[in-house]
Amino acid sequence: MDSSPDVRHRVNVCVRQELLAAAREARVNLSALLDRALTEELVRLRRLEWRQQIAAAIAAYNSHVTNLGTFSRICLRL
Repeated sequence: MDSSPDVRHRVNVCVRQELLAAAREARVNLSALLDRALTEELVRLRRLEWRQQIAAAIAAYNSHVTNLGTFSRICLRL
């Protein structure tokens, strides 16, 4: 499958009739809208996945800071 951004594939989607009618009346480009919406959703999901992957590391760091302070704070004590 070609991953070039210019290659388009036809898909079937189900949309409520009144929503589709309003979108057509407003001359909404459904393909462009779906492209944007999918891109935004994928970015959101990647961020969520990244946060879940690093949650333990953040918790460990926060515990370290709570117990020992930040690196700069440690240096000031020397």
